[in-house]
Amino acid sequence: MEKFKLIIVEDVPLELKGTQGIVRNEIPEAEVIGTADCEAAYWKLIKQQQPDLVLLDLGLGGSTTVGVEICRQTKELYKQVKILIFTGEILNEKLWVDVLDAGADGIILKSGELLTRRDVLAVMEGKELVFNEPILKKIVERFKHAVSSQLARQEALINYEIDEYDERFLRHLALGYTKEQITNLRGMPFGVKSLEKRQNELVKKLFPSGESVNATRLAVRALELRILDLDNLMPDSE
Repeated sequence: MEKFKLIIVEDVPLELKGTQGIVRNEIPEAEVIGTADCEAAYWKLIKQQQPDLVLLDLGLGGSTTVGVEICRQTKELYKQVKILIFTGEILNEKLWVDVLDAGADGIILKSGELLTRRDVLAVMEGKELVFNEPILKKIVERFKHAVSSQLARQEALINYEIDEYDERFLRHLALGYTKEQITNLRGMPFGVKSLEKRQNELVKKLFPSGESVNATRLAVRALELRILDLDNLMPDSE
């Protein structure tokens, strides 16, 4: 691969030295044109000479938001510059989401295999969303959980014979709607008495032992059985 210009943004001297060593020994294509230990130094540097890649730490000066804003503004001002996050924020998952929303091309956590030539070159070759093993493992775990939850919900809908109107009714009960409010939802063709009948039928399905339960307990049961998805418990348009 052709040589490319690199700026390293890191405020911890020991970690900067380590990163420079990795780049020097493992990524000969990279020409480090400067380093910055704070936001002001970074902006001064990039205005002097535009890099092809910024290797950006997020926790600058004790703040985790500075790195996110550097990423966001760099992507707005220098769209062709690629940004690879190299961070020790290994537990702050919200920060990962924030920096991806800000336009980062990838995130490398300072754990596991650290920074590799493969990952850096993948970013330079245009690959989107480059991650190393620690963050990839978490992404896969989340993906597996999401798929399993979705499958469990689909099975629950089939097993308990829940139709579209049952789901909408239960979902709005869980959100605290009264039956009168639910009848006013767009596309809900039932009056209060019809909903009461539907509620009784749902109680029989979800509580086969025949116990008597109220609307709140019914909604909780629907959540327990995965008929309702707690992460997507949103009301319909009225």
